[in-house]
Amino acid sequence: MPVRDAPPSVEVMTTPLTLPSFCLGGNVFGWTSSEQESFAVLDAFHAAGGTFVDTADVYSAWVPGHTGGESEALLGRWMASRGTRDDMVVATKVASKPGREGLSAETVRAAAQESLERLQTDRIDLYYAHRDDEATPQEETCAAFDALVRDGAVRALGASNFSSERLASALAVQDRDGLARYTVVQPLYNLLDRDYERDLAPLVAAEGLACVPYSALASGFLSGKYRPGTPVDSARAPKASRYLERGGAAALEVLDGVAAAHGTSVPAVAIAWLAAQPTVASPIASARTPEQLTDLLPALDLVLTDEELTALTALA
Repeated sequence: MPVRDAPPSVEVMTTPLTLPSFCLGGNVFGWTSSEQESFAVLDAFHAAGGTFVDTADVYSAWVPGHTGGESEALLGRWMASRGTRDDMVVATKVASKPGREGLSAETVRAAAQESLERLQTDRIDLYYAHRDDEATPQEETCAAFDALVRDGAVRALGASNFSSERLASALAVQDRDGLARYTVVQPLYNLLDRDYERDLAPLVAAEGLACVPYSALASGFLSGKYRPGTPVDSARAPKASRYLERGGAAALEVLDGVAAAHGTSVPAVAIAWLAAQPTVASPIASARTPEQLTDLLPALDLVLTDEELTALTALA
């Protein structure tokens, strides 16, 4: 199933970066998905026309024995072994890896070089500040990111987990000083987590930014496998199951109905709803196996009716 390109496009300096309409999350690579499974997922994604993959230098430092960078290194090995680097839009992040926390100029420079080495590439297509760093002046951070863009090491910049106030002030610094702008935001946003609509969406719209939301399936809950009274053997089960306490069961009932009406999967409906929201360019969802990826890809061609969108939007 082909992955279609969709606006908005992101342009930084003279280099355009077009965001495909779906992004494969790399947080599971080398964690809940072994290298063999991750390669199989990436192979299937690429065969389906997928090009956009999101990772971070901190993935997966939370796993015993890991230090961070495992996901990037796995993705780098896959691209090198398959010769696919020029096909891919690669996003990664800085600020959270142990030993590379924060957004000082030194950290940004060093972390970017280390990510390039792990990814076995000469450029990062989309480089995010993974989280805000109020201890470092925004002028310092923004100048460091700008230098990476001017050097050709990074094509476009993004901000993840920023408040609207801090994003606005960073954009003001970048505009004032003639620096490369953050053109993409990556917030937590899905059918059940809707704070983005209140806090960030108006600014994103006003500034013409693109939203690439993470946790499109609410930590896997919107995959439909977490049901009342149904135990799931998964590392993400405790977090995903918390949505049952927030009315998640009722949401699954509505998703079930919409999915049945279209003859598709529950996660495809959840992603299609998110993709239809204003400012959203490319929802991020991860797949541990090719079978899980198969449930996600129908979202790329799924068009929900106005009535279905309204019913789903009313769930939160």
